[in-house]
Amino acid sequence: MMNKQQKAEIFLTFLNEKYSDAECSLAHKNPFELLIATVLSAQCTDERVNKVTSVLFDKYPDAENMAEAGPEELMDIVRPTGFYKNKASNILKISKKIAENYQGMIPLDMEKLTELPGVGRKTANVVLGNFGKAEGIVVDTHVKRVAARIGIVNARAPEKIEKELMSLIPEDRWNKFGHQVIAFGRDICRARSPKCDECGMNKVCAYFLNKGGSR
Repeated sequence: MMNKQQKAEIFLTFLNEKYSDAECSLAHKNPFELLIATVLSAQCTDERVNKVTSVLFDKYPDAENMAEAGPEELMDIVRPTGFYKNKASNILKISKKIAENYQGMIPLDMEKLTELPGVGRKTANVVLGNFGKAEGIVVDTHVKRVAARIGIVNARAPEKIEKELMSLIPEDRWNKFGHQVIAFGRDICRARSPKCDECGMNKVCAYFLNKGGSR
């Protein structure tokens, strides 16, 4: 029987071979833009978020400007991303706190980031992985699904999944791993109709083997 560590190592090799160029697909030029884009990405595709942020950041390019935005106008701009009232409210609160407490600069610190309204570990990990020092692994719906299917995690709660993955994945790969798994999840290991028969991981994937492989 192959243990989780062995399976994780095979998965890392696979990801390096197939998704070596994977990177963050949210359009951004600085930590503030990435933070706001990640908040907007909840329950929304990155493609749609990028269309919204191209308008949003043109009008409000930094925390100081965003903090002065009118709530109604902000809601109108972010409406296409869904849950727009809550997202607009959090973006306004985040911007005000950054402008007032951090002179408009995003604090590249897990504790300080997660103190911002609507910002959890996943969002903080995205920002830190791209602009600071990764303190964890991004666990979004793709990472959660793929890790469980392959059989390298048992937990279901995102923070517990993250801890399991952090024990298996080398620290210098934490950020890249997240981007690669997301790319793999979108490409092959889809939520619906995963392309198991053409997946390079199917010989060790618990999901594929448990359903009897290709029949």
